[in-house]
Amino acid sequence: MLAVDGGNSKTDVVLLDAAGGVVGASRAGGSSHEALGLEGSVAALEGAVLAAGAAAGLDPGRAPIARLGMYCLAGADLPVDDRRIGRALAARGWTQRVVVRNDTFAILRAGTDRGWGVAVACGAGLNCAGAAPDGRIVRFPALGELSGDRAHGGGWLGRAALGSALRARDGRGPRTALERLVPAHFGLRGPSAVLTAVHVGRLHEDRLLELAPIVFGAAENGDAVSRSLIDELADEVVAMAGSAIRRLRLSARDVDVVLGGGLFRNGDPYLLERIGKGIASVAPAAVVSTLHEAPVVGAALLGLDGIGATGPAKARARAVLSAG
Repeated sequence: MLAVDGGNSKTDVVLLDAAGGVVGASRAGGSSHEALGLEGSVAALEGAVLAAGAAAGLDPGRAPIARLGMYCLAGADLPVDDRRIGRALAARGWTQRVVVRNDTFAILRAGTDRGWGVAVACGAGLNCAGAAPDGRIVRFPALGELSGDRAHGGGWLGRAALGSALRARDGRGPRTALERLVPAHFGLRGPSAVLTAVHVGRLHEDRLLELAPIVFGAAENGDAVSRSLIDELADEVVAMAGSAIRRLRLSARDVDVVLGGGLFRNGDPYLLERIGKGIASVAPAAVVSTLHEAPVVGAALLGLDGIGATGPAKARARAVLSAG
């Protein structure tokens, strides 16, 4: 069984046998189709998949290398994405069967063995998905402002940090430590210099994601503007998770809510506390947890579910992958 967790910054691939043993693994850079396009995404996945096959001693020229390919991918946000990506992967013939899921489902599966609950992924972007005990699924388009998202992840937080620094400098907004911290991070003289560098292409806009830890640090040191940005992010997490809980009719249940991604692993206690209180207002018995395991653990478990592996096999895979 082939399990893939493909994100914006990295791609993890593992090959497992039916007993839950890891026989091959690889790690590569990002593979999101939103950044690379469909063909570029498949090419990035190809390198990682063939490297895992080689690590397992398999001949990359002899496909398929596994019965099932479980691909949990950032950017697989709409059913049309699942179909397009699935067709492109099936054409490669790496596995007898291909399943494409959004990476939030890997977070959910890694975070709970119950088979239902709600997961929120917050890294460069923000997304949420949920499953009910009866199998009903909810998910969100997660296309930023186009789909009504507001404080949508670390990319938004970085852009908002630059915007807040600019507004403070030109008088449209309150003063903030970000006026100094944002340009200092890039070795530039002021917020306008950062804006100009992004505008003319000397600084790729994706690098604004690097400002997320700067915002958390400034908030911890008492910067009110930075704290307000983190509050916006927390409130959007609660809006998405709360919507999923209500749509799945889980408000009266002890629903697991699993938070996964770099911004949650940052461990900012104020962020997590605000999220916890907000979710409790929707589902008082909800159990909120932060995932510290790699999401590929969830992709592997979903794949083992898909081939009907035993409970001990899944426990073995979790133990091995979590230790790695």
